Amino acid sequence: MVRTGPTGQGWLLPLLVSVVFANTALNLIRPLISYRTIALGGDAVAVGLVTAVYALVPLLIAVSVGRTTDRVSRIGWIIGLGAALLAAGSLLLAGTGGLVSIALASTVVGVGHLLCMVAGQGIIARLSPPEHLDRDFGWFTAAASLGQLAGPLISGGLLADASGPALLQATSTALTVAGVLAALASLAVLPLMAVRAPAHARRDGPAATTREILSRRWMPAALLSSLALLSAVDILTAYLPLIAESQGLSPVLVGVLLSLRAGTSLISRLCLPWLLNRWSRRSLIVASTAVAGLSLALVAVPGIGPVALGSVLAAGGFLFGLGQPLTMAEVATAAPEGARGAALALRMWGNRLGQVAIPAAAAGVAGSAGAPGALLVSAAVLFAASFAAR
Repeated sequence: MVRTGPTGQGWLLPLLVSVVFANTALNLIRPLISYRTIALGGDAVAVGLVTAVYALVPLLIAVSVGRTTDRVSRIGWIIGLGAALLAAGSLLLAGTGGLVSIALASTVVGVGHLLCMVAGQGIIARLSPPEHLDRDFGWFTAAASLGQLAGPLISGGLLADASGPALLQATSTALTVAGVLAALASLAVLPLMAVRAPAHARRDGPAATTREILSRRWMPAALLSSLALLSAVDILTAYLPLIAESQGLSPVLVGVLLSLRAGTSLISRLCLPWLLNRWSRRSLIVASTAVAGLSLALVAVPGIGPVALGSVLAAGGFLFGLGQPLTMAEVATAAPEGARGAALALRMWGNRLGQVAIPAAAAGVAGSAGAPGALLVSAAVLFAASFAAR
C-alpha cells in the first residue's frame, strides 16, 4: 500500500517511471510533428505556427492548473489525465491528414504534457519532506532528461531515411509508438491515485494571487534563473550548428556535442544530493547561472576548437542541469502556504514566456552580429540572473 504524507515515499518511484515514459513520448512526438507537417506539404512557416499552437494553450492555463493542484487532495489523477491526453494527441497526429488537424492534435499534446509536469512537480512539493525536496526534484528532472535523450533516438531509428510519401507512413508508425509510451506513463501512476496530500499542504482558503506569490522573498530571482537557464539551452541548441558550420565542424560532431551537454546535465542532477551536502541551494543557483553564462560566452569565441568546445559544453551542461531542480525547490520553498502548485505553475509559465522572448531578442542581435551575438545575449541574461540570485 502506498503511504501518504511526507514520511512515506512509496509514491516517488511510480512518479519517476511515469516521467520517463511521458518525456520519452513527448520528445519522440515533437520532431515528428515537424516531419509530419513537411510530409503534408507544410513549409517553415507552417512548422513555426504549429509549434506556436503547441505552446499557446498551456501558456494560458498553466497557473490555473497549478491552483487546481493546490486545492485537490489527490493529484495522481491529474498526472494520469495528462499522460492520457499525451497518448490521445499522439494517436490523433498519427491519423491526421491536414495541417489544421495537426495543429489541434499538437495542442492536445501540449496540454497533456503541461498537466503531467505541473502535477508531477506539485506532488513532490506537497509530499517530499524539506530535507529531501532538492533531491526529489533532482530525480524528477533526471527522469525527464532520460526521456529527452531516449525520445529523439527512438524517433531517428523509426524514421531512418524515410522521405517523400514514405515519410508520412513512417511518422504514423512512430507516433503510434509514442502513443503507447504515453499510455504506459498513464498506467505507471495508477498507484498514486489513492495518495492523499496531508491536510496542511492543501489550500482551503482564498487562493494566493500572482502578486502575492511574486512578492515572496527570493521568488523573482528564482523565476529569472529558471527561465534564463531554460531559454539558454534552446538558444545553444539552435545556434551551435551555425557556430560549428562557420568553423567547418560536421553535423555529426554537433550531435555528439549536444548529446554531451545533455549527458552531463543528467549526471549533475543525479549528483545533486552530494553537491547539496557541500554547498547551499542558493550558492549552487548562483554558480550554475554564472558558469552557464560563461560557457555560452566561450562557445561564442571565434576559432574555438572542437576539443575546447566539447570541454566547455560538458562543464556548461553540468551547470545547466542543476538549475531546473534547484529553482523548483526554491520556488516551492518560497511559495505562500498552500500555493506551491500555483507557484510552480507560474515558474513554468515564466519558462515558456522566456523561451519566446529571449530567443526573439537573440534572433534580433544575430541578424547583425551573427550566431555568436545570439549566444552573448543569452549569456548576459544568465549573468543578470546570477547577480539577482545573490
